[in-house]
Amino acid sequence: MKLTDNVLRSFRVAKVFRENSDKINCFDFSPNGETVISSSDDDSIVLYDCQEGKPKRTLYSKKYGVDLIRYTHAANTVVYSSNKIDDTIRYLSLHDNKYIRYFPGHSKRVVALSMSPVDDTFISGSLDKTIRLWDLRSPNCQGLMHLQGKPVCSFDPEGLIFAAGVNSEMVKLYDLRSFDKGPFATFKMQYDRTCEWTGLKFSNDGKLILISTNGGFLRLIDAFKGAVLHTFGGYNNSKAVTLEASFTPDSQFIMIGSEDGKIHVWNGESGMKVAVLDGKHTGPITCLQFNPKFMTFASACSNMVRTQVHPFQPKGQTPYFW
Repeated sequence: MKLTDNVLRSFRVAKVFRENSDKINCFDFSPNGETVISSSDDDSIVLYDCQEGKPKRTLYSKKYGVDLIRYTHAANTVVYSSNKIDDTIRYLSLHDNKYIRYFPGHSKRVVALSMSPVDDTFISGSLDKTIRLWDLRSPNCQGLMHLQGKPVCSFDPEGLIFAAGVNSEMVKLYDLRSFDKGPFATFKMQYDRTCEWTGLKFSNDGKLILISTNGGFLRLIDAFKGAVLHTFGGYNNSKAVTLEASFTPDSQFIMIGSEDGKIHVWNGESGMKVAVLDGKHTGPITCLQFNPKFMTFASACSNMVRTQVHPFQPKGQTPYFW
């Protein structure tokens, strides 16, 4: 089924999961779309089966806390940042719940973590105003960039370049093979002192970059020229919460949750808002991602919700998991 304006408007909550006692701070779909893993401020890691629509397993990171969880290329391993004790990144085997490796180096909270789509490289950005380049096979930092402010960063879909958003006003593009020579392109945006950038993502076709903020708007820019194509607004975020925005897998639509439990969807080409979906959330929707392979997406506050196209909604299930 192809995603269209009407198909997006037909999405309904299919299942709700109340596995957490505190905010879900992050989740990530496996590359094959069969599972999704979440991290929460209650120190839990919950693995969900997307096909059966139920939680499979819960692990805990009580000592270090857990945030910004990301699948690696092996379906049974993840990396995540810590939000207790220190700012070390940890590499965990889900199979036996054992750490494979630690990645120390950041001296303040990690606010961005992006896994390369093609190999064992990943990048992290921190409030210590650095971006670090890592390889899963080594605990040592493979590259270090000092910046002028808080960074957000992400790999492009081919894993050849990465983008860094700096000081909420500049996007810098780096070639992974020669990042130490500095950025090969810099795009300066109009600075908005009312908010700061909280996320940066490439579309799957590599042509677009989505910048999310803790204000009431998103920016969509051309990944090659840096021109602002659209600014999306009209959703509630009065408390400056970090709300995750995402592309659909076909790169055609942009989605974000809001503090009132609604999900707003725009057409990336026209810039028009095409849907406002009721997520039935009790708090701000801090996490939102579309499944990379199946016609479902997930959203989270302290509950995880699964939503899917209305005609395929399983019968007899209580609301949530789109």
